[in-house]
Amino acid sequence: MPVFAPIAYRPKEAALAMGISEALLYELIATGEISARKLRGATVLLRSDIEAYLTGLPLTGSAMKAAQASIR
Repeated sequence: MPVFAPIAYRPKEAALAMGISEALLYELIATGEISARKLRGATVLLRSDIEAYLTGLPLTGSAMKAAQASIR
């Protein structure tokens, strides 16, 4: 039987997947930093929106240096 990865998460699961608190996730939603949608009154976050948010975060100093070194 095929295993399916969810394409949308409720806030509790989204926060767990991101490694942050639910409170921080709700703050990110309130400030518009991450998109959330309503599905018949339930708040959901698309996996693609979570990935886009995380991908857009700045690199740490060591990761930035490694990325610059690989370009040279």
